[in-house]
Amino acid sequence: MNSSKIQIAAIQMVSTPVPQENLETAARLIKAATDAGAQVAVLPEYFCLMGLKDTDKIQAQEKAGVGPIQEALSSLAKEHAIYLFAGTIPLQASENNKVLNTTLVFGPTGEQIGRYDKIHLFGFETSTERYAEAETIEAGRQPGVIDFSIDGERWRFGLSICYDLRFPELYRSIGPVDCHIIPAAFTYTTGKDHWEILLRARAIENQCYVLASAQGGQHLNQRRTWGDSMLIDPWGTVLAHLPEGEGFISGILSKDKLNEVRSKLPALKHRKL
Repeated sequence: MNSSKIQIAAIQMVSTPVPQENLETAARLIKAATDAGAQVAVLPEYFCLMGLKDTDKIQAQEKAGVGPIQEALSSLAKEHAIYLFAGTIPLQASENNKVLNTTLVFGPTGEQIGRYDKIHLFGFETSTERYAEAETIEAGRQPGVIDFSIDGERWRFGLSICYDLRFPELYRSIGPVDCHIIPAAFTYTTGKDHWEILLRARAIENQCYVLASAQGGQHLNQRRTWGDSMLIDPWGTVLAHLPEGEGFISGILSKDKLNEVRSKLPALKHRKL
């Protein structure tokens, strides 16, 4: 593959309340994706723990830089010599009864090279469903972006998580990137109506690739997630997707495609506000 292209994969899971089970599933799917040629792999939100109750994540939290989940992720990145966007894990927050919902990025030698704490916290309530992330999660404050080189070519990635997808001003604040990485655990209820259209809108308006790695199925806590992990190109075309269940999708990011879209319709240069 020439240096202006890279192969990237999104891993889809149906995570359980047992972190070790989830780490084993993640390891198996990362191996499958890298065996198929992926140089970059992305895990979904809450990949390591979909608890029976919201407070389970507080019990599983780790201090930044220390703990079995982070050690396992570092080892997986190193073993496969890949860049690993590690979904989200619960990290220690400033409030004892909350955690940070954090994406960590690991490089091919196992070092942590990036971090983003989820800013927008999901809240949703009907007669049959209720979600209130703010009760157990402390909001991040800083938009996330990371750069690294593969075969001498520089790539820039925006970091956001699930509910962030509904806030286009976050993506504008990040600025131009080659690809937005979005680990998610969208509910079935909202996903069936809004998931694809929001992802494609973010790709089109930011003229970049979008790779979303999702939870996709019925969990032991009775929560049902939408799935449909998806790679979208800068013109808004869906290049690959996985409707439901565990597995992975992969595809190519191309600098030539980015340049083609941005040259024929230079909307990013036409901005006034």
